[in-house]
Amino acid sequence: MAGSSVGTATLLGSVAILLWGSLALLTTLAGPVPPFLLTAITFGLAGSIGTGFILLRGATGRAAVAAWGQQTVRAWAIGVGGLFGYHLLFFVALRSAPAVQANLINYLWPLCIVVFSAFLPGERLRWFHSVGGLLGLAGTVLLVGGPALEVRAEFLPGYLAACGAAVCWGGYSVLSRRYCAAVPTDFVAALCLVTALLAGLCHLALETPYAPSAQDWAIMAIMGAGPLGAAFFFWDIGIKRGLLRTLGAASYATPLLSTLGLYLGGRAQITLEVLGAALLIVGGAVLAGSDALRAQKTTS
Repeated sequence: MAGSSVGTATLLGSVAILLWGSLALLTTLAGPVPPFLLTAITFGLAGSIGTGFILLRGATGRAAVAAWGQQTVRAWAIGVGGLFGYHLLFFVALRSAPAVQANLINYLWPLCIVVFSAFLPGERLRWFHSVGGLLGLAGTVLLVGGPALEVRAEFLPGYLAACGAAVCWGGYSVLSRRYCAAVPTDFVAALCLVTALLAGLCHLALETPYAPSAQDWAIMAIMGAGPLGAAFFFWDIGIKRGLLRTLGAASYATPLLSTLGLYLGGRAQITLEVLGAALLIVGGAVLAGSDALRAQKTTS
């Protein structure tokens, strides 16, 4: 029964990975919506929808919502820091660097999960974790610098934001497993609402007011319901109850789906550099997560 529970949780985490494959394209389709405003609206929708579903459970749901205020400061810090920090950096990266490059650099986060999880209790860092990390780094260098390894200064803020996003999401996923395993998944709705509030305040203080078009609202509604909504709840279940390193390795299906979506949506071109970098990054993640994949086959 426990094995079935772990398998189900891992499967739900994988659904989140599939949903995130559409995030980069949807972000670029959202037009010139400022990053903080985009974060505020999409997370506000996600938190509201999630809270609505929780309250549909009647007294049990109301009790779950009331329990949000009893969560520890650490749970709030890890949750809000992960959700707000990652998506802010991700949206900034897509606005400040070429979409394909920023997207693939951002998808170093699965590798971060695989490597970071090696430091969890009962785990240890092995040679294939290190080699996988180096392959991922090599892919990132190729992606950013091209054959001549010349970093274009005007895109550097976007590259750094994408790297920061990768570390942020990898850290959030592993820290949630380590310190927030007992926190109910319902709490994700609260994290989304607080993230929306913080992003809204940042928009008012730092960005030029912007009125989204009808198309912008339609795209943001899809984002709030899917890759920036349901996906968080599925991911929370996966990282807390499923096979974390297996999910980390499987997450490298996302940059391929994401890059393909950008290409089919006319938002990016696929070059030999991009293909080479993708192979290095994906290959590094597969190698780094190979022990988790072998463990899953052994237990199945």
